[in-house]
Amino acid sequence: MARHLKRGMDASAIRAADDQVRKTVESILADVEARRNAAVRDLSDKFDRWAPESFRLSPKEIERAIGEVPKRDLDDIRFAQAQVRNFAQKQRDTLHDLEVETLPGVVLGHRHIPVESIGCYVPGGRYPMVASAHMSIVTAKVAGVKRIIACAPPFKGGPHPAIVAAMHFGGADEIYVLGGVQAVAAMALGTETIAPVDMIVGPGNAYVAEAKRQLFGRVGIDLLAGPTETLIIADETVDGEICATDLLGQAEHGPNSPAVLITNSEKLARDTMAEVERLLTILPTAELAGKAWADYGEVIVCDSDEEMVTEADRVASEHVQVMTRDPDFFLNSMRNYGSLFLGERTNVAYGDKVIGTNHTLPTRKAARYTGGLWVGKFIKTCTYQKVLTDQASALVGEYASRLCMLEGFVAHAEQANVRVRRFGHRNVPYGEAAE
Repeated sequence: MARHLKRGMDASAIRAADDQVRKTVESILADVEARRNAAVRDLSDKFDRWAPESFRLSPKEIERAIGEVPKRDLDDIRFAQAQVRNFAQKQRDTLHDLEVETLPGVVLGHRHIPVESIGCYVPGGRYPMVASAHMSIVTAKVAGVKRIIACAPPFKGGPHPAIVAAMHFGGADEIYVLGGVQAVAAMALGTETIAPVDMIVGPGNAYVAEAKRQLFGRVGIDLLAGPTETLIIADETVDGEICATDLLGQAEHGPNSPAVLITNSEKLARDTMAEVERLLTILPTAELAGKAWADYGEVIVCDSDEEMVTEADRVASEHVQVMTRDPDFFLNSMRNYGSLFLGERTNVAYGDKVIGTNHTLPTRKAARYTGGLWVGKFIKTCTYQKVLTDQASALVGEYASRLCMLEGFVAHAEQANVRVRRFGHRNVPYGEAAE
C-alpha cells in the first residue's frame, strides 16, 4: 500500500490561494474589456513598471534586439527551433483529410483547417522563457496559422533580446513587450491597437493560467498549463543525487511548483530527501526551489511497479520522468501524464528547451483528459457531407424522418420528408413520419 514520507501543503490552503487568484484575474479582465488600451497601459505600469508609447516592437526595434544576442545564443535558438519544427512537421504529416462513401451515393469527409489567428504568451518575468516561443510560434507556423502575435513581459526595463529573437525566427507577425493577465486579455479581447485573436496559447504562472480558463469560450485555448509540475518514478537502479537534481530542476520554476517522487525503494526515498536538503544549500535558485519543495513536495513509497503506476495516474503530473529497470512498462501502462521522459539519459530540461517535443503541457490533473500542445491543437477538423443520388437522399431521409419524429422535432422531420417526396416520389403527409 502506498505511503507518504512527505506531503505538500494542505488542500484547503491551496484552494484559498486559488480563490484569490480567480478574483484578481476577474477584475483585470473586466478592466481591460472596459477600458482597453488605457487599462493595459495602467496595468503594465502597475505590475511591470512598463508603459512605452507603443507595446508593439517595430522592425527596427526587433533588429536592434536581435543584434544584442551573442551569435552562439542565436545558433542555439535556431537549433532548438529546428528540432521543434521537425517534430511538429512529422506530427502534421499524420493528419490527413478524409473522404469516404459510407453508403451508395453518400459521401462523408473531413478537412483539417488551421485556426486563423493566435496569440502566444511567452513567460519572462522571473525567468526569460525563450523556449516557450519555439513551442507556440513554431508549432503554429507548421500548422498553417495565418496570423501569429506574441507577447512577453519586459525584462530589466525592456524587451528581452533572446525572446525577441526566438519570436522573430519562429515566425511571429506581431511582437509585443507586454506581460501578465493584461497581455492575455489584450490578445483575447482586443484593444484599439491590437486586433483580437481566435485562440490563446502558451504557459504561464497561476494568474495567466486562470486568465485563459476564464476566457475559454470567448476564445479557444490550448490547455491549462501552469504552474510547472514534475513527477519522478524511480527504483533502486538510480541514486538519490539524480532524483534530487531532477526534482529541484523543476521546483525552481516557482514557489508553487509541485515536485513528487514515487518509488518502491524506501532507501532511495530517504536518500533523495537528504540529497534535496544538501543541494538546497548550494543551489543559486534555492529560495524558490526550497519553497516549492517545502509546500508542494511529496515522497510516496509503493510496494510494486503496478502500484507506482496507480499512484502516478492519480497524480496525473505534467512531466513524468521514469528511471527504473523497465521504463517501457510505464510507457505501456500509464494513462495520465503530460509527457513521459524514459530512462535516466533523458530529463525534463531536455524537453523544456531543445529535444523537439512540446513543453506546453497539462497541469492540475488536466492530463486525465488532454495531452499537451502539438500541431493538431492549431487545427480544426471540420466535417462535410454530400448526397450524390436521389435514391440515397430518399433512403437517408426515411430514417431521418422517423428519428426526428421520435424526438418530437416536426420541422426537422420535414427537412427529410420534403426530400423523400421529391427524390423518392413518395407521398409523406406533412408533419408525419415517413413509413
